[in-house]
Amino acid sequence: MNLSEKDKVFLERLKKLCDEKQLEIELKDVGVKYMVLRQSYGDKVESSFGMTRQGVRWRFHRLFKEIYVSSYETIYWVESSFGTGLRSKVLEIVKERVEMRKKANKMVFFSTPRRENDNTEDESQGKKL
Repeated sequence: MNLSEKDKVFLERLKKLCDEKQLEIELKDVGVKYMVLRQSYGDKVESSFGMTRQGVRWRFHRLFKEIYVSSYETIYWVESSFGTGLRSKVLEIVKERVEMRKKANKMVFFSTPRRENDNTEDESQGKKL
């Protein structure tokens, strides 16, 4: 599962708030372990993320319970079968993909305007089957 641009922005903002000690990520154990977001869910958090507290909780849950933990679960199963020997090769691929994505984001895409139809028919449109 890939991260969306909104996910990336969320993670950057979350990192900033965690560094400022306004939020903290804790491990909770109620028979099953999972991560939770702790500390103030005040107006500053809502304005920092640009979403409601419920939206912050939803995106945190999606990223840190579904995507992040599931990714490591997949890695665990693959490495249980093949060992850790493939890890360096996979990291090379990942680094290359990240660099390509960064380059693609820096490129400016120019759109080519569509040619407007001018009531004259060209040869392919003028022929009837």
